[in-house]
Amino acid sequence: MTSDVNSDATPGTTRRPVVAPFGALLLAVLSFSLLQTMPVPALPDLQREFDAGPATVAWLLSAFLLTASVATVLLGRVGDIVGKRKVLLACLGVAAAGTLLAALAGSIEVLIVARAIQGVGAATFPLAFGLAREVFAPAQVPVAIGWISSIFGVGFGVGLVIPGPIVDSLGWPWIFWLMLAVTLLGVVAVAVALPESAIRASASVDWGGGVLLAGGLVAVLLATSEGRSWGWASPATVGLFVLGAVLLVVFGVLQSRLPHPLLDIGLLGRRAVLTANVTALLIGIGMYGAFTLVPQLVETSPQAGYGFGATIGEAGWFIIPMAATMLVASPVAGRLGSRIGFVPVLVLACVIGAAGFVFFAAAATSAWPVYVGSAVLGVGVGFGFASLANLVISAVEPSRTGEATGINTIMRTVGGAVGAQLAATIVAAHTPAGGRTPELSGYTTAFVVSAAALGIAALVAFAGARRGVRSDSPIPIER
Repeated sequence: MTSDVNSDATPGTTRRPVVAPFGALLLAVLSFSLLQTMPVPALPDLQREFDAGPATVAWLLSAFLLTASVATVLLGRVGDIVGKRKVLLACLGVAAAGTLLAALAGSIEVLIVARAIQGVGAATFPLAFGLAREVFAPAQVPVAIGWISSIFGVGFGVGLVIPGPIVDSLGWPWIFWLMLAVTLLGVVAVAVALPESAIRASASVDWGGGVLLAGGLVAVLLATSEGRSWGWASPATVGLFVLGAVLLVVFGVLQSRLPHPLLDIGLLGRRAVLTANVTALLIGIGMYGAFTLVPQLVETSPQAGYGFGATIGEAGWFIIPMAATMLVASPVAGRLGSRIGFVPVLVLACVIGAAGFVFFAAAATSAWPVYVGSAVLGVGVGFGFASLANLVISAVEPSRTGEATGINTIMRTVGGAVGAQLAATIVAAHTPAGGRTPELSGYTTAFVVSAAALGIAALVAFAGARRGVRSDSPIPIER
């Protein structure tokens, strides 16, 4: 960050330092972003350690996803009502407890429970966005949001690279010990450096609505995550989709009748918010095609006619360019969006991201298209995350920042769950009967589908601009 964000320069207010609070926000977000991916490279080791089947080990990801989806929406709104710093500390504390339990886990069942507890930390993102809106002067908020968004890429890349050497030299529990140390540092930093939120929503927490929302989200995400293994037409999958839809419809009807709802249904209908949410869903579908398939592609033995025979640790290096360009692109997107509007930046993000997948589709026996595609996709994702968050924040009142950004985050999460399953289904369909190695055409098709999803996202964002979505208005803030 440059020196022009070192103090609050809003006229009529006292100048105050923001470097320490901003550093605390970045550390808090980094701690959660590491929780998302660090266990992923260790899944084969965990499967052997606990003598568990692939379906059981997959719950280490599904359990985390389910609780993260609920926490993102519900606790983001709770932070708007009772105080964002207070809820942020609670989320980080719960995540730390789950990480400690994971490090000490003696069975796969305990480890799955620990991962579910860790998922509560997902509310870090909407809470951090809301706090940044209060810590910074309005003109600096877009860049700050860009930096916070970029931490996702940093944590994602680091989380895929460092677990390999740690597991090889120290054992899998040390992955969680390291994550615990970072999370505890985040707790201390937030407790010491961040002031409590001065902006509160004048409402009580609708816990009944929270139960309905949580039930609906869990049902839909569980059906999406497990549909491929259960069968998309199986009674369990169809039943969960129907149950989730019913619960979400009932939730929406009840919320529309409350004077102080947990979730303002009318807010979701605002053009800027609607555009951002639909685009976030499509970006999630597209980008998770890279997150799940690139490591598999590069780890494939060249004997298959493609692939590079990379180890688990080496596979993470193919993702590093994505993390690096995200770190740079997200703050740039904040500055660019302040000048030309965040909808044009969002359209550009989708087009750049689609170009990244074109490079992936060209990768067969040469590694350079993977590295280039990773770098290009990182620019697209960095632009996309920063512009989505800023677009939503600029369209809502400060007292609903956590609510609105939480919904946008869960839309991306749902898209990611759909995208991961879609990519896996496409690759599986191109695997010879009785074989274990997919044909290259499976990866190529999946990458083309991801590029198409991002192309559609660009059209949605462009349509929102044509309908008058305001993306360049000053971000309102109350002090």
